[in-house]
Amino acid sequence: MGADSGEQVVAAVDLGSNSFHMIVAGLSPDTGTLRVIDRLRETVRLAEGLTDQEKNLNCQARERALACLQRFGERLRHFDPGNVRVVGTNTLRRARDADQLMREAEQVLGHPIEVVSGYEEARLVYLGVAHSLGFDSSRRLVVDIGGGSTEIIIGEGESPLQMESMHLGCVRLNNEFFGDGRITAQRMEQAVLQGRLELEPVEGKFRASGWQSAVGASGTVRAVAHFCTHMYATPPGVITADALLRLRKSLVEDGSCKKLAAQVGLSADRQIVFPPGVAALSAVFEALDIDRMEVSDGAMREGLLYDLGGRAGLVAGAEDARDASVAALRRRYSVDAEQADRVRRTAMRLHSQVAATWGLADQFCCDILDWAAQLHEVGLDISHAQYHKHGAYILNNADMAGFSRQEQQLLAFLVRVHRRKLARSQISALPQRWAQIGTRLALLLRQAVLLHRSRSHEDIAEPRIQPLEDGLRVSFAGSALEDNPLLRADLEQEQRYLSKAGWRLEFVP
Repeated sequence: MGADSGEQVVAAVDLGSNSFHMIVAGLSPDTGTLRVIDRLRETVRLAEGLTDQEKNLNCQARERALACLQRFGERLRHFDPGNVRVVGTNTLRRARDADQLMREAEQVLGHPIEVVSGYEEARLVYLGVAHSLGFDSSRRLVVDIGGGSTEIIIGEGESPLQMESMHLGCVRLNNEFFGDGRITAQRMEQAVLQGRLELEPVEGKFRASGWQSAVGASGTVRAVAHFCTHMYATPPGVITADALLRLRKSLVEDGSCKKLAAQVGLSADRQIVFPPGVAALSAVFEALDIDRMEVSDGAMREGLLYDLGGRAGLVAGAEDARDASVAALRRRYSVDAEQADRVRRTAMRLHSQVAATWGLADQFCCDILDWAAQLHEVGLDISHAQYHKHGAYILNNADMAGFSRQEQQLLAFLVRVHRRKLARSQISALPQRWAQIGTRLALLLRQAVLLHRSRSHEDIAEPRIQPLEDGLRVSFAGSALEDNPLLRADLEQEQRYLSKAGWRLEFVP
C-alpha cells in the first residue's frame, strides 16, 4: 500500500465540526516516526446542522457527512481494523441523535467511530503538536481552534500538564455574528467578547502557569498566519498580536472576507469560517496575553496516529495511555491493589477459557476486562454502600486520557454490574455492538469477584468454565463445593441474580 519495508500503514479520521479530515501514513515501529502517504479534507459543516432546540442534526448536515465518509470509506476499505481510528469531536458530543448518525456512518466507512471528550481531544492535539515540533524540555502553550471547540494545553516535552476544551468554535461564532457574511466593528467586537467570556474561567490559571512559547494548530491558525505573512510581513508560520489586530481591522474595513481572501487565495469554504476564526483567536491572544504564536503542522489527526501506535503496540516502547489512566485512578481512589490484582488475574484466566467460543478473543475485550477488574472497587473510596454505583459514576464522568466516551461507558457498565443485580436497563444502555460482548464480559468479572469475596491471600479453587449460549457452566474439582459452603451459597445467590436477567448459571462438581 505504498509503505516502506517494516512500516505499518495506519490511518486516522477526524470528524470535526467544520471539516472531516483523513490522514494515511506509514508508521515506523522502530522510531515511531510518521511518513504521510495521503491526506484528504472535506468541508462538511456538521455543526451547522444543529439547528433545532433539541440539538438534533438536520438532514442536510447528515447527508454531507455520509457522502464524505462514503468517499473516505473507499480509501480505507482494505485497512486492518486495528490500524484505523475514527474520532468524532464537539458536534458529535453535543448532538442528541449522534448515535443514529454514527450507525449509518460506520456502515459506509467500514470502521467503528469513537466520540472523545474535550479533555481527550486536547490530549491528542498536544500529542500531535509535540511530535511535529520535536520533544524537548521547554514549556509550551498549545492552542487549537476548531469548528465547535477550542483546546488549550500547557505541556512540557511529551507530557501535557494542563488541558481545557472550551465551547468556543468558528462555526458557532459564525452562526451568531457573521451568518450573512457581513462584518462590522460591532459584530467583531461582540464575537471577541463572546470568546473572552468562554475563556474567562480558565485564563487565570493558564496565565499563572506560564510558558516559554505559544504554538497554534488547525486550519484557522494556519490561515491567519498566511494572511499575516502576506499582508503584514510577519515571518512565515508566525502570528503576532499586532498583525492579528491589524487583520481584524482590515476585515471590518472591507465589510466581508471576499476581497482580502482574493488577495491571498483563501478557499471559498475557508472564507465562511475565517472571520469568526479571527475573532476566536483574538480572544485567546487577549485572554492569555500572547505576543507571538508559531504554527504547527501537527494537530489532532497526527496525535491520533501516534496514540494508535501506542495502544496497538505498533511502536517499540510506546505506552497505551489508557493503562496510565487506570493506574492513576487506582492511586487517586485508594484501590486495594492486592484485591484488584487477585480479581484481575482470575478474570484473565476465566476469559482465556471462553474467549474463542464467546467472540471475546480480540485485544480490546481482554483489555477492558483487565481494566474493569482493576477498578471494580474504585467507588469504595466514596462509600461502601452501593459502591458499584459510585464506581460507575466515576468512570462515566472522569477525564480518562486515552479513552473514548464509548470505552468509558463500557468500563463503567462492567463496574456497575459486577455485583448484585444484572439490570437489563444497564445492558440496553450500551451501544448496540457492545451489548452482547459487554454482558459476557460482565459474567466473567462477576465470577472473578465472587471467587475472591473472602479477600484471602490463600489460593482459591478456580473452576473450569464452559460457555453456554445463555450463560455459564462452572465446574469445580473434587470436593471444593462441599468443603466451602460459603462459596456454594454465593453461587446460588448469583444463580438467582442471573436468572432474573435472563441468564443461566450452572455449577457442578
